Amino acid sequence: MRSAICTLFLICYCLLTSAQQPNKAQWLEDERFGMFIHWGLYSATEGIWKGERLRHPNNYAEWIRYRNRIGEAEYGALAKRFDWDKINPEEWVLLAKKAGMKYIIITSKHHDGVALWDTKVGDYSLPKLSGTNRDVIKEIAEACKKHNIKLCFYYSQWIDWQHPFAWNHNQEITGRVTDAQYNQYWQEKVIPQVRELLSNYGDIAMMWFDMWIPYQQSIIKKEQLDQLANLIHDLQPNCLINSRLGLPIENEHVDFETLGDNQFGSAYTTHIWETPGTIAHSWGFNALENEWKSTNQLFQSLINNVSLNGSYTLNIGPRADGSVPYEGIERLETMGKWLANYGESVYMNTGLEIRSSQHDWGKITLNKKTGALYLHVYNWPLDKILRVTGLSSKPNKVELLTSSGRKALKFEQNGPLLHIHCAGDQPDPYVSVIKLTMDKLDINKEIVGESTFGGFSLNAKNTISKGLEYKGFDGTSPDHLKLKPNQKVSWKVYVPKSGNYQLEASLHNPAKEDIGLTITANGRTWKAVAKPNGKITVEPNQNWYVEEFLDVVLGEFSMDKAQEIQVDFQAEKEVLFNRIWLSEK
Repeated sequence: MRSAICTLFLICYCLLTSAQQPNKAQWLEDERFGMFIHWGLYSATEGIWKGERLRHPNNYAEWIRYRNRIGEAEYGALAKRFDWDKINPEEWVLLAKKAGMKYIIITSKHHDGVALWDTKVGDYSLPKLSGTNRDVIKEIAEACKKHNIKLCFYYSQWIDWQHPFAWNHNQEITGRVTDAQYNQYWQEKVIPQVRELLSNYGDIAMMWFDMWIPYQQSIIKKEQLDQLANLIHDLQPNCLINSRLGLPIENEHVDFETLGDNQFGSAYTTHIWETPGTIAHSWGFNALENEWKSTNQLFQSLINNVSLNGSYTLNIGPRADGSVPYEGIERLETMGKWLANYGESVYMNTGLEIRSSQHDWGKITLNKKTGALYLHVYNWPLDKILRVTGLSSKPNKVELLTSSGRKALKFEQNGPLLHIHCAGDQPDPYVSVIKLTMDKLDINKEIVGESTFGGFSLNAKNTISKGLEYKGFDGTSPDHLKLKPNQKVSWKVYVPKSGNYQLEASLHNPAKEDIGLTITANGRTWKAVAKPNGKITVEPNQNWYVEEFLDVVLGEFSMDKAQEIQVDFQAEKEVLFNRIWLSEK
């Protein structure tokens, strides 16, 4: 009996202790915004080799050795182009701090196999090739500590174009190294170099690996990944490991998910994740770069991710003299000024478990510390009414945040529909922020969002029906559902007031005859007919045609009061369904 009691006490104690222990990855979910730095030997090519641009459409300058088939000796000679009198890693850290970023990931070793520090593993490092005693990793580590920025390392574990037994994609043609040979690379280079990085530069917040496929599709073995992860746990227990180690997010060694390059979230996710994105197009510096992202695009990338419980790691590619192109500096400093005013809506924030496309004016974030909601308005309403859908609880206060203070705004709430009166012009040229304070937060996840200027779009993304065949927008054909004969699709809509309303559907009838439609709304059922549609010419003289989606009037109904209703739609034969538009007549 005593043994059973002791065992029960031990279990309870362990559960309580586990519940009280903080998640070591929580800082990434709280701090939200960081800097990626792609800087290495490739920076000295500037995306050009012997007068020729990079031999790949993506134009990623850090891949130039592989793409343009540069020999090891010639590539190593590029180290002579580095201007060590100008290189100052502290300037990168200061730029990150100005931008409101909280962590930095530096490419300690990219796919080219060149270590930025004076590694004891071989002679292929930037200091040795350059003939300098400078250690950029040490300098950036000291600067990060000085300015309270978390230091993280990118390390290419899978690909290494310098080691004879490492992986490079051309082995698909020339012949694969053996497992024993690859393990020799792993034990000779990967393990000792990661040991150096984690032993010689203080606290390291994250090891960011770069294998974008599952390990089963690569040459790496799980035992090798376990060995690497255990080394990190032993040397730096608080150091995070990303999913590009090659393991799924559910694996015990993985602390957070890294999405694809420049891939952004599409739905609210409870686990910790981040997007690695570029400020331009190339990751490493490219002299031919002409695809700089706009500041507004960068703001929306950050805010959209936070609204879905994600973080954003934004990359810069300095030149071989350490300088950052003006376009990058200008955008980062602008973001930093905005965050200095409105950071309370980003840091320590998550999102709401509502549809990512719920609002056509912007995104909502939730401050985990204060419980305040923040409306990030990308498109200031022309009719001066901001329509917010899905909040069943009424705010105590609605305030417009500006650089000079806060201004109370008038509002009305009708069920899950909130109308905020936004008199005057848009206060911020990029993203304006409205703060909602409330005692409690009740969310209606199923209700269809009200569109700008009023009206409701009942579409493939906000239906409450399951098991539907969905086709996303492909550039010419809209989002649509491929509905089977008599397959019902339903939506929940809160109609805000009494009055007369009309419904019309946008769809494609692929048949050569009329198709009967059945619609139910507010307790009334009626019939409509969809005539056959043909195709529409996208561009002349190219034989480029796509299905035509036309509007079909479905019917009208009256409401004697504001209330939530369900709208059902079905067709007697297969149709491609785009949306129903519900609006006051």
